[in-house]
Parts: sequence; structure tokens; C-alpha cells
Amino acid sequence: MMIALRHVRLIDGLGSVQERATVVVKDDRILSAGPSRSTTVPRGAVDLDVRGMTVLPGLIDCHVHLGLGGEPDVVTVVETDSPGMTLLKAARYAEQTIGAGITTVRDVGYKGHGIFALKQAIAAGLVLGPRVLAAGQAICMTGGHARFIGREADGPIEIVRAVREQLAAGADLIKIIASGGVLTPGTSPDQAQFSLEEIRTAVQEAQRAGKQVAAHAHGAAGMKQAVAAGVRSIEHATLMDEEAAEALVQHEVFIVPTLSALATTAGCPLGAGVPESVVTKARDMSARHEASFKKAHKRGVRIAMGTDAGTPFNYHGENAQELDRMVALGMSPMEAILSATASAAALLGLDDRIGTIQPGKLADLIIVEGNPLKRIALLRDRNRLAGVMLQGRLVSGPLAGEV
Repeated sequence: MMIALRHVRLIDGLGSVQERATVVVKDDRILSAGPSRSTTVPRGAVDLDVRGMTVLPGLIDCHVHLGLGGEPDVVTVVETDSPGMTLLKAARYAEQTIGAGITTVRDVGYKGHGIFALKQAIAAGLVLGPRVLAAGQAICMTGGHARFIGREADGPIEIVRAVREQLAAGADLIKIIASGGVLTPGTSPDQAQFSLEEIRTAVQEAQRAGKQVAAHAHGAAGMKQAVAAGVRSIEHATLMDEEAAEALVQHEVFIVPTLSALATTAGCPLGAGVPESVVTKARDMSARHEASFKKAHKRGVRIAMGTDAGTPFNYHGENAQELDRMVALGMSPMEAILSATASAAALLGLDDRIGTIQPGKLADLIIVEGNPLKRIALLRDRNRLAGVMLQGRLVSGPLAGEV
């Protein structure tokens, strides 16, 4: 089947914009994309009325937790829900995510291995959701942060076993906890967790299987240790110092800032159900997090969009709020979009397939009423999202009913 999107504004994920462009999709791939005057539409293509709209690559969220639902006390919920209930909820959250124009996610911590069943169900068409890359259980030290969705391990031998368990279950990457966190009682975000040897062991074991490692790290000490160990990305990067920023640039390590996670938690009033210690930690770090993001942007650190969706009041389906926050802290709208398309695809190792609108790439597209380069908030307005296409199939939005 062929679909033609004629006379649209094209944001291609490469940093350029074309007015009055035409994009032709054949089966699951982009056949052509360019100025309408020079782009041939093959006979038999289905024309969609998208004149005046904007088409851009499907957005990529590099940090979600489909097993968490944004409840005030997510730790208690995930600890008390049965595996079956968690999986049913995760399927619902996946549907909300794709409906918001997020066509690929990286799930970086799930209680148990149910996330791999969800990934398979989505790929088989049994459940509607985005493409999923999953880490399985986060690997943490005994008593460490994220133990409620983690696999506790201590020392190189146990680290190897924990990594291999995730890989055997189907992990696309490994997630390691390199500092304390906000949600876990008794842990400090400033303090490093795991030794350099332990993190390096995790990286080496993952790389033996051709996989990358994402490291949760709020504090600068944890960040620097993880970068030295060879991780691919630092998740959060909340309390960055100059030395950490320099290390990230030198080693070309991505950060996934997850600005929305701290902002939504810090912004809720005491008594809303979020444990007081969690709110306190979030509020204490919010200003420093914003400063770290500005520093990273100014220094040219590689930034990929991620939301930490699933944390308190940080709901699946509202992922594009992260782009608003990035722009508010100094990114241009185009830079923010690139962080959620080409840059995110590069981090995930999928830049040969997704992240840009080019012939031969998979047809992951979103079609928006209006111009997000003038108003980035359009990307989080479900009423402006005319269509979401995943591998050439319109799966959501009003345009889905026209094909």
C-alpha cells in the first residue's frame, strides 16, 4: 500500500524544514520525501488531506517505565501489584504512549521480566503500542536505589550473573544504578553506588553480547565513575559538575535528562500522596537539575530525550512535555525535536532505521496541525495530533480512519 502526504511542512530530523513538501510511504518504508514540485507520487497512492500540517519523525522517549503508572506512591503500588496486574497496566500505558506520537520507547527498569512479553505482544500486533527496547530489571547494589524494580547484585561475579539473566530474558540493553535516587527511601542522589570495577564489569559483559549500558546517575561522582567504566548514556545527569561535563564530551556519552520527573514530583503539594522524603529530595535538586541541563547544552554534551514516564504524576501519554521543558531551558524548538528524533535514534543504535524522514527508513511519522517550530507545545496537544504512523500504518489520530 502507498500513502501520499502532499503539501505538508516537513521537519526531517536532519535539522532542516521544507515548506510544501510531499512524503510518500510504501508499505512500511519511506519511498520519497522532498519538495512537492519535484516529488513524484506513484499512481494508486492514497492521498491524505494534510495541506498546511507538519510531518516529522515519530518521537522517541529514551527513558520510560511502562511498569509504573504515575501514581503518587509508585513504589508501594509496584510492590503490591501482582505481575499480571502490572503487565495489564503496562499494556494500557503503551497504548497511551503511541497515541501521543511516541513511536519508540526505551524501558529502563521493570519489576520482573514481563516487559519482554509486552514487547513481543506489541511486535505481533496483539497490543497497540510503540516499538519497545527493554532493559528488564535494573541492576543495583544490595539496598540500593531502584531495588523495587531491580536485581540486587554485589561484586563482579554477581554482576556478571545479573547481566546474563537480563540478556537471557531478552534485554536490548543493560541498566545499572550508579548513584542513589529520589524514589528509594534511604538513598542519597549525591552518593555513588557500585564501585568502578563493578560498573566496568557490567559494561564488559553487556558489550560481549553486543549491548550497551545505561547508567542511572544523579550525582557527579556516580556520573564520572559510570563514564570511566564505558557506559553509553547517563540517565538524569542531575548534579553535573564541570569535570563530569568534560568527561561526557570527551567520551561522547549521551545524557537523558528526564527533566519532567523531578519537575512533576517537586511541583506536587505535600499531602498529595507522594512520600515526604521524595518530595523533599526532588525540590532540593530541581534548580541544580535545570542548571546541569543548561551546562550540558552549552558544552555540547549529546542529549537524547527521555521523560522517566511512570514516576509520580509523570504520566504515559504526556511524554512530549519534556520538549517544552527543554525549550524553556534554552534549547531551540528544532534542537528539542532533534533530541527526540535523530539524536535519540543514535543513542538507541537505530539511526539506520528511524529518527529521520529519508527514503528507505521505516515510516514512523507524526502529523501535526500547526508549526511546532513556532510553538513546541503543539506536540503535546492530542487535539492537534492528526495522525501517528508506525512502520507505515496509521495507528492513531483522525487520519487513521481515512486509510
